[in-house]
Amino acid sequence: MSTAVANGVPAAADDGLNRRMITVSIMLATIIQALDGTIANVALPHMQGSLSASQDQITWVLTSFIVAAAIATPLTGWLCDRFGQKNIFLTSVAGFTIASVLCGLSGTLSEIVIARLLQGVFGAALVPLSQATLLDINPREKHGSAMAVWGMGVMIGPILGPTLGGWLTDSYDWRWVFFINIPIGAMAFYGIWRYIRKTDAPRKMKFDAFGFATLSLSIGALQMLLDRGEQNDWFSATETWVEAIILALSFAYFIAHTATRPAGKSFFDYRLLKNANYVSGLLFIFIVGLVLFATRALTPSMLQSLMGYPAKIAGLVTAPSGIGTMIAMMMVGRLVGKVDLRLLLGIGFAITAFSLWQMSRYTLVLSQSDIVWPGVIQGLGLGLVFVPLSAATFATLSPEMRAEGTAIYSLIRNIGSSIGIALVQTLLVRNTQTVHASLTEHITTTNPSLLDNLATPQAAAALNNEITRQASMIAYVDDFWLMFILTLCVIPLLMLIRPPAKSAPVTVDHAAMD
Repeated sequence: MSTAVANGVPAAADDGLNRRMITVSIMLATIIQALDGTIANVALPHMQGSLSASQDQITWVLTSFIVAAAIATPLTGWLCDRFGQKNIFLTSVAGFTIASVLCGLSGTLSEIVIARLLQGVFGAALVPLSQATLLDINPREKHGSAMAVWGMGVMIGPILGPTLGGWLTDSYDWRWVFFINIPIGAMAFYGIWRYIRKTDAPRKMKFDAFGFATLSLSIGALQMLLDRGEQNDWFSATETWVEAIILALSFAYFIAHTATRPAGKSFFDYRLLKNANYVSGLLFIFIVGLVLFATRALTPSMLQSLMGYPAKIAGLVTAPSGIGTMIAMMMVGRLVGKVDLRLLLGIGFAITAFSLWQMSRYTLVLSQSDIVWPGVIQGLGLGLVFVPLSAATFATLSPEMRAEGTAIYSLIRNIGSSIGIALVQTLLVRNTQTVHASLTEHITTTNPSLLDNLATPQAAAALNNEITRQASMIAYVDDFWLMFILTLCVIPLLMLIRPPAKSAPVTVDHAAMD
C-alpha cells in the first residue's frame, strides 16, 4: 500500500494503528445513534408514568426522534462541504451526547420531546459520516471489509436496543437508557478529535434554502403519515389527508426546483443520479429496509402480544439473529472484490427468503429454538446482502460526493424501513379483523359443540380471546408470506447492478493527525 498523503502531509508511520483507532471511534458514534432508534421503546411505559403522559402522548418520544433525524439527514452533505467533515462529526457527537443528558434529566413530556428532537438533529449525520469516513480511510480493495465493520455497527442497535433498554429500565431507571450514551459519546469524541485529520471544506456551496425547506417538509410529512397512519385509520382521518397533501405538494416543488437549477447549485446534487450503480444501490437499500427491517419489527410484537413473553426474554430470543448477521458480515467482507457481488446478493436474498418461509409456518405453539434458528438464518441473509450492496453502491462514486451520497443512502434505507413497518402493521391489524370476522361466523348457538363455551359471559369472553389469538397468528403468518414473496421478486432485479471494475487502490485521506 502506498503512503497516504493529505494536504501535502504524509501519514504517520503507524498508519495501520491510526486507521484502527479511527474505525473504533466512528463505530462508537454509530452505535449510540443506532441504539437510540430502538432502546427507548421498552422504557415507554415507565416514562409514561413518570412524566404523567397519556398513551398517545408518550409515543412522541419515539416520533420526535425519527422525524428530526429524517429531516436533518440530507443536510449532512452540505454541512460537510461548508464546514468540513471532521468538524461536523465532532459537533454531531457532542450535540447528541448533550441531548442524551437532557433526555435523562427531563421532568416533563415537553422537555423530553424537545431533547429527543435535538438528539435526532445531531444524530442524523453520525451513520452516513461513519460510512463515508470508513470508505475514505481504506483503500478500495478493503472497502468490503470496511462496510462489514460499518454494517455490524448499524445493525447492533436494532438488535441489542430493546434488550439493553429493558435491562437498564428494570435494573436501574428509564433515565439510564439515555445516560448510557455519555461514556460512549465521550470516547467517540476523543477518538475522532485525536485521530482523524482535519481537511479543508471542499466546495463552500451556497445554501439552497428553498430546496431544503421543500425536502424537509416532504420527509417530515411522510414520516408523520407513516407513524400515525394506522392509529388514525389512515385516510379516514383529516390529519392523514393533510400530511399526504403536504407531502405531494412539497415533493413536487422540490423536484421542479432541483431540476431547473444548475448542477451543484441545488440542495440535492442530482449528479448522483447519473451514477448507475449508486441509483441501483438506492433501489435495493430501499427494498432491504422495506422487507428485512419490517420483518424484524414483527417477531418481538408477536412474542409479547400472543405468547406472553416478557420484553427482556423476547429481546434475548431475537438477539441471536444479530449473531448470524455479524458472522455473515465478517465472512462476506473478505469475499467482496473476489466474488461477483450479484452472486453474493442473490445468495443473501435466497437465504432471507428461506428464513421467511420458515416463519410463515409459525403457530401458537413454538419453542424458543423455533424462534432463534429462523432469526439466525435471516441474520445470515441480511449480512450477505448489506455488505456487498454498500460496496457496490459506492464503488464508482467520487470521494467528494461520498458525504452527500451516504446521507441519501441512509435516508432511503430509513424511509424503506418506515414504509415497510407501516405496511406490515396495517396488514396485521386489518387481516386480524378479517380473519376474526370469518372465524366468528362459525360460532352460533346452533353448533352443539360450542354450546358449553357460550353458556356464561365469562366462557364467551374466553372463547372470543382465543379466536382473537388465532386470528392474530394467521395475520402474522400472512405478513411473513408477503415478505417471503417480495424477497423472491427482488432476486431477478439483481441484474440491474453492474459489477464494479477492479481498479488501483485509492489513497487514504484521513490518516492520523500526527
